Amino acid sequence: MTLVRRTAAALVAALAGALLVAAPGSGVAPARAAEGRYAADIRRTEYGIPHISAKDHGGLGYGYGYAFAQDNLCVMASWALTLRGERSRHFGAEARSDDVADPISNLASDVYYKSVQASGALRRVLARPAPHGPSAALRALVNGYVAGFNRYLSDTGVARLPDPACRGKAWVGPITAADVWMNLLDLGRLGGSSQFKEAIAASGQSQGKRPSKRVNAPGSNAYALGREATRGGHGMLLADPHFPWNGSRRFYQVHLTIPGVLDVAGGSLYGTPMVQIGHNASMAWTHTVSHAQRFTLYQLELAPGQRTTYLVDGRPEPMGRQEVTVTVRDAKGAVKPVTTTLFTSRYGPVLANGWTEETAIALADANAVNLRFADEWLAMGAARDVSELRRAQETYQGMPFVYTLATDVGGEAYFADASVVPHVTDEQAERCRAKDDPELLILDGSTSDCLWGEDADAIEPGIFGPAAQPRLTRADYVANANASPWLTNPEAPLTDYPHIYGNVRRMRDLRTRVGLDMIAQRLSGDDGLGAPGFTLETLQKTATGKRNLSAELLRPDLRALCRAEPVMTASDGEKVDVRRACDTLAAWDGRARLDSRGAILWREFFMGLNGPQRRPDGSIAPPKSWWKVPFDAEHPLTTPRGLDIAHPVVRTALADAVQFFTANDVPLTLTPGQAQRYGAVPVPGCTEGEGCFDRIRTGGSLSTDGRYPDVNTGSSFMMAVELTPAGPRTRTVLTYSLSASSASPHHADQTELFSRGQWVTERFTEAEIRAYPQLVTTSLR
Repeated sequence: MTLVRRTAAALVAALAGALLVAAPGSGVAPARAAEGRYAADIRRTEYGIPHISAKDHGGLGYGYGYAFAQDNLCVMASWALTLRGERSRHFGAEARSDDVADPISNLASDVYYKSVQASGALRRVLARPAPHGPSAALRALVNGYVAGFNRYLSDTGVARLPDPACRGKAWVGPITAADVWMNLLDLGRLGGSSQFKEAIAASGQSQGKRPSKRVNAPGSNAYALGREATRGGHGMLLADPHFPWNGSRRFYQVHLTIPGVLDVAGGSLYGTPMVQIGHNASMAWTHTVSHAQRFTLYQLELAPGQRTTYLVDGRPEPMGRQEVTVTVRDAKGAVKPVTTTLFTSRYGPVLANGWTEETAIALADANAVNLRFADEWLAMGAARDVSELRRAQETYQGMPFVYTLATDVGGEAYFADASVVPHVTDEQAERCRAKDDPELLILDGSTSDCLWGEDADAIEPGIFGPAAQPRLTRADYVANANASPWLTNPEAPLTDYPHIYGNVRRMRDLRTRVGLDMIAQRLSGDDGLGAPGFTLETLQKTATGKRNLSAELLRPDLRALCRAEPVMTASDGEKVDVRRACDTLAAWDGRARLDSRGAILWREFFMGLNGPQRRPDGSIAPPKSWWKVPFDAEHPLTTPRGLDIAHPVVRTALADAVQFFTANDVPLTLTPGQAQRYGAVPVPGCTEGEGCFDRIRTGGSLSTDGRYPDVNTGSSFMMAVELTPAGPRTRTVLTYSLSASSASPHHADQTELFSRGQWVTERFTEAEIRAYPQLVTTSLR
């Protein structure tokens, strides 16, 4: 075996051990809450936004933990139970976990997290020196965060917590540093192991069905505008992450300052004591979810007659075995231990799905023991320009599942997929592919020749180094809406990267197309917003214009069909008069504003176009495109387009939509403001499938009363930044507001702003903060 193969084998073995090999405890001691070690000031401005300052990282974490607990203690207390694998003890095994991105049973969740704890993965990564393990500054930040969080809980008391969601609950208690580190580790696995929690937790109960990954991954939009795209000649940035509106994956808005060391403001995911999307005085950055794969699956060839032994290079290897015990509370309140047997391989955990008498499937996750991204975010927050941000990314090489887009006051616009990606070349993928699966890369695990490779510039074996990563620096712009890197800037298509990073010359989704068209129209001045080029104000208006690209592309042809056929046949055979509906759609403004009459009717019609098509005998017909002009890789931003009105699904979809509205007395003019809510607040917007940029997603279908379930994901922390020599000019809106507590005055105040299309003018400088007339300061010593 070559040196490359030996190091790759060592890495894969480490990943396997990190996921499932038993080890005693996490090895992480709770943060010491010696109050004299920490000092911080918390100043709150409009909408409760905290500006936290301290003289060192420990104090900064202390202030941040305290402030976050004031607003969201209940969410973190519940999530800590999840990370410890203790939900079944308190809420029963069958109840669903609190992971809104991937809710599974408490028992499956507990087994998964207990296995991660027992593996010793956290202990091992924390024992490593930086940059492979956390830096001293990051450790101090985490310890301070825990101490500050617990200080608030101690000062307030569980019985006196303002949030009724957990006031007086027996399951609420202090958090530990292990909880915060586990939260970070779990965040890193979001694009890998976390998508297979059930299959990992049930590996001892093998199932023959094929493995599949979850499809609830969050998304985002991002523009990094360079000096040639802005009226002022400086960098500008739009951040529009699309993350869940509930639970532990929400953003918290915060401003963190250590004089002379760090001064960064932006969005920070719950329970993470650093900014993930933000800006400082001269540089701004954001992320979108990358198309690259974070893992590969390996098909194991089982030894004849031995379902827990597999062959590699013809030699048998027994699977590792782990007993995981979870404490479960039954319906009568009695608790009992439940033990589950899990299995692992040299590649990683063996999944329940895909396990037959001949083969099994193992998971190799490139982020299994990755915490480097936490220090990377700290370094990015301190970077003065794009060059320093790039050096930070090359130092840590830890971004877990996201692209990075950044710009600076000099007007340099930068895109990179600087994320952790398994080193699988196109040649190796073709040679080692064990199954032809359109969703998952399944490699041949029976030969060591299919282990991940190595780059000389990579921080560790088994992943691609910076030289292989898709990158682009421009003076005009870079943009992404979760598509592959190909059309980051259509004037300079990116094509020279391994296929595991994403595709090229494939059809772009409508959200990507509308986002790039918005830039093109602003640069040409054809969008009605004035002279060409971006200003802060036109960037805000562009981002929240509520365009619906599917309507722009399809409505003219639908009008022609309506004129020709005023009566259409629904899928149940009923004849439906569609004239009033067609008049409504013709009069609709084509947007998804609160008062856009006909926007919901269009959505229901468009969803019908894309739904399963049944033959008269009840069977599902194979899909046939209803686009009039098919996709052309030479014209990816203008194709496909037009509606093939000869396609039978078009008439059926419109008739079905009209039938539903009329049968339930739902007005055809139903607006987003009437149909979409978050609590009591009406929410504008439409779905990404329709071609909406700042999209929203609801928790289900339109009901017979004309309402969708509450919005549960979509535009979350929106930030528009103009970087000027005099300092940043920034507008933000946290769509679901700062606090998850229904008792907080900041539970829905920014949601109401978002509903009205308004933004918050950020206070970043000391003078701006002090000028706030209702400034509230909490000094912690």
